[in-house]
Amino acid sequence: MTLAQQRVVVIGGSSGIGLATARAAALQGAAVTIASSTRERLHAALTELPDGTGGEVLDVRDEAAVAALFDRVGELDHLVFTAGDAFRPRPLAELSLEDARAVLEVRFWGAVTAVKHAAPRIRAGGSVALTTGTVAQRPVPGAALAAAGAGAAEGLIRGLAAELAPIRVNAVRAGAVRTPLWDGIPEEQRAHLFEQLAARTLTRTVGEAEDLALAHIHLMQNRYVTGTVLTVDGGLLLA
Repeated sequence: MTLAQQRVVVIGGSSGIGLATARAAALQGAAVTIASSTRERLHAALTELPDGTGGEVLDVRDEAAVAALFDRVGELDHLVFTAGDAFRPRPLAELSLEDARAVLEVRFWGAVTAVKHAAPRIRAGGSVALTTGTVAQRPVPGAALAAAGAGAAEGLIRGLAAELAPIRVNAVRAGAVRTPLWDGIPEEQRAHLFEQLAARTLTRTVGEAEDLALAHIHLMQNRYVTGTVLTVDGGLLLA
């Protein structure tokens, strides 16, 4: 089980879980390409990754741009989709339908678009992995649409596992993880929030991006796993 000489594309690979996954795959010998919506974050990420890592600026809401990316990449072995944008909980009654639809544009429809254009280029033994969250199983007030998007992604991987076989399709369901998406919260408030989140888990910890990267590496390497949602949440859903 090795990634040596395999090609891995990480959509959302410039920060957080995506960056940690790209780094872990590259250290295992994979040829990695990361894609990010922001040129500045892309350049910063590439300075942290091994020489030879490729980088692309990509808006996953633009299907033509996604198709062009995979035309340039050519054949690949694994697609990992970790792209997401900051989500601010809001009651459905306060959202216009336009804003409500926008919640799913990157995390769900972006994933659909990426898989659509990557799948025909994935070599035998390859895989696709999406990233969802425990909000699908344990929603909180104001996060109904986030829960719907995560739940839809988990249903999507089961359907695609059957449709795209023998390509393997899985998802990593993440609990609370320290990533730059939390940076908009003041540091003192953020530390208190992480303490509260850790106290709700069985492990009494908050996840790190590297914990989720290990899960993504496992799903790339294990050729007997498909249609599976791998929960990495410190036991939150059992607590």
